[in-house]
Amino acid sequence: MTPFVLHCGSPPLPISLTDVPLTSASPVPTDEECDSLFSAVGTIADPRVIVLGNDASLAAVLTRLMRTERLHFEIAFVPETTTSAGHIYRLGTGSRAAKVALTGTAKPMPLIRDDAGKAVVGRALVRGPAGTELEGEAYVDDTQLFSGAVSGVEVVPTPEMPGLKARVTGRRRLFGRRWTHGRAMQLGAIAAQLTRDGVPGDREVKRSTFYRHDREWLLVR
Repeated sequence: MTPFVLHCGSPPLPISLTDVPLTSASPVPTDEECDSLFSAVGTIADPRVIVLGNDASLAAVLTRLMRTERLHFEIAFVPETTTSAGHIYRLGTGSRAAKVALTGTAKPMPLIRDDAGKAVVGRALVRGPAGTELEGEAYVDDTQLFSGAVSGVEVVPTPEMPGLKARVTGRRRLFGRRWTHGRAMQLGAIAAQLTRDGVPGDREVKRSTFYRHDREWLLVR
């Protein structure tokens, strides 16, 4: 195993990673920045990419791996502070996470994406436009999540199958369930604004689906 660091933005570099080949990138790496690193990493056996950044950094890397059919790369995540993805996958931060990134073992994880081909690693939020309520209906697999108007919907990946869970945000809790687990969450709405791992979408949508990709990704833990 030969590791490479993708340094996204300006988080501090843990001492244990100072001797590892490093590529600097934007806080949310571009396709070009990812491809440049992937080209180098892809020439070695058992490639491992250590993503030093936040959830949006990791999601951008996974999105590009998925689109370029490189999900055989091992991925380690080193956030500076606790993030949603770090909590979900029980990862450390800073120097502790860096040690695991170098010595840990890669394990398959469900890969959650949406119908726009973007990966989600921490959480996605679906709300109505400009702070209004979200009007429509949503299902997780065959279970109705809501119908009518709600504050919004939260979708979170899970380390185990079936791959994701979703809930209505705010005070309203339908059917007495805090979370509903499944393979996919499908939404139809008058208008919806998506935020994936802290990054707002660039347009409103009327339909959106988050679902488990047909291939897993390899997370170092």
